[in-house]
Amino acid sequence: MNPALVLRRELPGDEEPTRALHDAAFGVPEGAEHSAETVLLDGLRADGDVLDTLTLVAELQGEVLGHAVCSRATMGAGTSVALGPIAVRPDHQGEGIGSALVSAVLVTADQRGEASVVLLGDPEWYARFGFEPAAAHGIRSPGPWDERYFQVRRLGAWRPELAGPFRYAPAFDSLPS
Repeated sequence: MNPALVLRRELPGDEEPTRALHDAAFGVPEGAEHSAETVLLDGLRADGDVLDTLTLVAELQGEVLGHAVCSRATMGAGTSVALGPIAVRPDHQGEGIGSALVSAVLVTADQRGEASVVLLGDPEWYARFGFEPAAAHGIRSPGPWDERYFQVRRLGAWRPELAGPFRYAPAFDSLPS
């Protein structure tokens, strides 16, 4: 990773560069205006569900190269943090930017007293950050995907009684299954 890379909170004015980043990273389906991830991001922003303190941008010399979005979710009778979408500009993938963003989100969430961060993603890649299948901790998935992809990273404030059914912010409901 480039030592001049800056990780920071998302700021006003980052909306368009991060939208373009997600479209570039995930691709825009034929006939669509934006990637599903950009549509999700727009929905989370419109609903006010983006967690400003945990949504981070990676930039190099003022250019946005990475973005990690966090939103409020519910789990059992309490709350959790949903991590995703995460994007890195295609010509900078494999340089550690995504790893730096995930690590920064986890450290910040733990410092803020969050109990858990939940995501849907590649179990082999996310295991390096301590993510584990959520079902193993009594967290029930809101979707039809294989349990190994629905993962949790328990943080310092975690207690087993916090487990239960997980629910993403409403913008996730509009995603194709």
